[in-house]
Amino acid sequence: NFEYSKDPNGLIYAIRQLDLTTGKLTNLIAEQGGAARPQISPDGKLMAFVKRVRLKSALYIQNIKTGEEWPLTEDLTHDQQETWAVFGVYPNFAWTPDSKKIVFYAKGKIKQIDLNNLAVTDIPFEVNSQQTIQEALHFEQKVFSPEINVKMIRQLVTSPDGKLVVFNAAGYLYKKELPNGVPERLTNGLDFEFEPKFSPDGKFIVYTTWSDEFKGAIKKTDVKTGKTISLTDEKGFYYSPSFSNKGDKVVFRKGGGNETLGLTYGKNTGIFIVSSNGGAKTLISESGIKPIFNIDDTRIYFQGYDAGKKAFKSMDLNGGNERTHYTSQYANQFVPSQDGKWMAFTELFNAYITPMVTTGIPMDLSASNKAIPLARVTKDAGTYLHWSADSKKLLWTLGEQYYNREVKNTFNFVEGAPTVLPEIDTVGIAIGLKLKADAPTGLLALKGARIITMKGDEVIEEGTILLENNKIIAVGKTADVIVPADAKVVDVNGKTIMPGIVDVHAHLRTSPDGISPQQDWSYLANLSFGVTTSHDPSSNTEMVFSQSEMLKAGRMIGPRLYSTGSILYGADGDFKVVINSLDDALSHLKRLKAVGAFSVKSYNQPRRDQRQQILEAARQLKMEVVPEGGSTFFHNMNMVADGHTGIEHSIPVAPVYKDVVNFWSNTKVAYTPTLIVAYGGQWGENYWYDRTNVWENERLLNFTPRSIIDSRSRRRTTSEYGDYGHIEVAKAVKQISDAGTKVNLGAHGQIQGLGAHWELWMFVQGGATPLQAIRNATLNGASYLGMDKEIGSLEVGKLGDLVIMDSNPLDDIRNSEKIKYVMVNGRLYDSMTMNETGTREKVRSKLWFELDKGVAFSIPYKLSETWTFTIPNCD
Repeated sequence: NFEYSKDPNGLIYAIRQLDLTTGKLTNLIAEQGGAARPQISPDGKLMAFVKRVRLKSALYIQNIKTGEEWPLTEDLTHDQQETWAVFGVYPNFAWTPDSKKIVFYAKGKIKQIDLNNLAVTDIPFEVNSQQTIQEALHFEQKVFSPEINVKMIRQLVTSPDGKLVVFNAAGYLYKKELPNGVPERLTNGLDFEFEPKFSPDGKFIVYTTWSDEFKGAIKKTDVKTGKTISLTDEKGFYYSPSFSNKGDKVVFRKGGGNETLGLTYGKNTGIFIVSSNGGAKTLISESGIKPIFNIDDTRIYFQGYDAGKKAFKSMDLNGGNERTHYTSQYANQFVPSQDGKWMAFTELFNAYITPMVTTGIPMDLSASNKAIPLARVTKDAGTYLHWSADSKKLLWTLGEQYYNREVKNTFNFVEGAPTVLPEIDTVGIAIGLKLKADAPTGLLALKGARIITMKGDEVIEEGTILLENNKIIAVGKTADVIVPADAKVVDVNGKTIMPGIVDVHAHLRTSPDGISPQQDWSYLANLSFGVTTSHDPSSNTEMVFSQSEMLKAGRMIGPRLYSTGSILYGADGDFKVVINSLDDALSHLKRLKAVGAFSVKSYNQPRRDQRQQILEAARQLKMEVVPEGGSTFFHNMNMVADGHTGIEHSIPVAPVYKDVVNFWSNTKVAYTPTLIVAYGGQWGENYWYDRTNVWENERLLNFTPRSIIDSRSRRRTTSEYGDYGHIEVAKAVKQISDAGTKVNLGAHGQIQGLGAHWELWMFVQGGATPLQAIRNATLNGASYLGMDKEIGSLEVGKLGDLVIMDSNPLDDIRNSEKIKYVMVNGRLYDSMTMNETGTREKVRSKLWFELDKGVAFSIPYKLSETWTFTIPNCD
């Protein structure tokens, strides 16, 4: 099984013998340093194998009869015992027919060793190879626009009369009159708002709120007047409120916290009922999610588990008489119609309708179930399923499009069904929400600093940068830049300015329960360390794109945020992506583009033709494809040949030679090695825990829960320098970079913010100059994302994304961490406090661990079960 940083000084691989007559399995070689790639001599007396001897990979011999072992050579290439070696731990080798010599591969050569004298000789060879390569996928993206066309419409519900919709977007609830009304805020509250539900008469909306300071609540708002009351009497984490059919009660779930929102007020969880006018709540069950009333308000439907599968269940109002109605391997939403006749559900991103059948035993709910009528109603995907009040239509959204499908147009046995059922709609009603993008106003001069512009190798000593609003309007020597009298001047004499860091493989982690914090510590941590742009190639789709729009609108503070959304997962799970045709690939890419993605992550799709179908779909839709490298060298090479935008994660072999270097450099496929989790050996993150006192980093502790830092860093292990595999991988990265392949920085979300600097420093460990490393971290990443016309360098016309350091990283790359200020989109922040300073002064709000008493323990993400789409634990 895959595991990072396995220890080869113990036992990872063993050589075993299977008796084909008896079936008996025996360990032949199971020892310190492991044993792999066995080859028995033609005379049957000796076995050659590869093992690890401290820092070296060695070719060993065992006398099969006596068990004696001895080394032949310790000059092999680094073996692959420490990583995911699905293609073998070491290249194959062979005996000569006389059993006196072995022919093997090592360090780019084919060699031969004589067992009599251990003499090693090279076997000369030359290969002329011609490969077909496809043009890599790169498309220009727009970074800043004054207006945001909101695409991530969440949790939309329709009024009983069908005239109004209410939904969450960018943190708040909005309402829109159908079909062409202009969306407007439902309330004027300051707390974030989620999960609206109409009352049966359509007069009220019940919903949840979130405040980092005051926690969550359930509130009820009069749709016309906006008058609002709270239905809950204590702070907490509240989810999925829903009215009874009589409108006199509300059922909801109270949940525990998490490391994004905090953990206090997370006790006494479960499903509760409260009067729709507020008051004391009544516990119904300690387990289950997404509760709703049944048709006559005598039972509560909810989602849970049964025999390892997801289950749609019900219980009476006392929490007893529990029944399981459906189970499903892949369904994510179970949505019965109000009249109890139909069940809608999502499976692998698409929505389906089936008659709701009650048999007394659990039914299998699956798109492949042929026992009952079933119809797919979405072309590419559908989410936030809900029914019209008369149960005749299923309603849903995909991105900013609002769709419906009448049951009579879905099944020909329904009364009123047309002779020929209509095709599935591919265009819905556009919600049309537009928000103003956040940007500062005024003139700001950063005067007197050294400026690493990334315009070639240019470094301006004693320079000044002048910004108007969020753009650079002048950059040059201080004597040459005229600063207007009304500009605010920040004295940065003696400091060094470089472009903001672009982390193209960042996992910033979103809240696992659908609630966005008002202030996200992972965003602040990254921005405080100078990361001004983050691209997350594996995140929950609805959360990451919603929070990206919140950042653009100035409703959160953090880096510019982009993502692939959920990965195109090729293995199994309720988030898997089945691709067997170009149409399949197009459908999946369209659903992600609809919510704001310009890139997708092809993740372990097993067949090359599947990966090529994703690429062709992306080419047609002008999207980028950033594949999971997966520690599979041969896959990586055909990913390069097939024109992926880049390779994410390091190739597991090091060093590399002309075949790889020349092949790769003849493409425009970039490389994001994520040295912090480098394949092929002990990863880079461990080096910095070993060599630095991470728990003393004041800036890190300002923006990261201490429980996370202490648990990772205080009781550390150590290794000798040469035992850190990332260093050899970084040297191979330098080889590839020197040949012309663009290398990017990706910190993988290991330690938010600080990890980006570790990645920067590891480039230098591999031989890059500080200037080359900074280019990887800035301009190259911007180019990779198609954003280098607006960010990545400090030039006139570009956006104000930059880092101001107290010391010069060109003298010592470790100075990159000594940050005084950071600027994103023209807003200047003090990096130690993240209070805004510049054309305005603004103190930031506090994070949950600054507000809560004590230091809370952080629970794992996977404990939460309220996703619309499950988020895979795959980075």
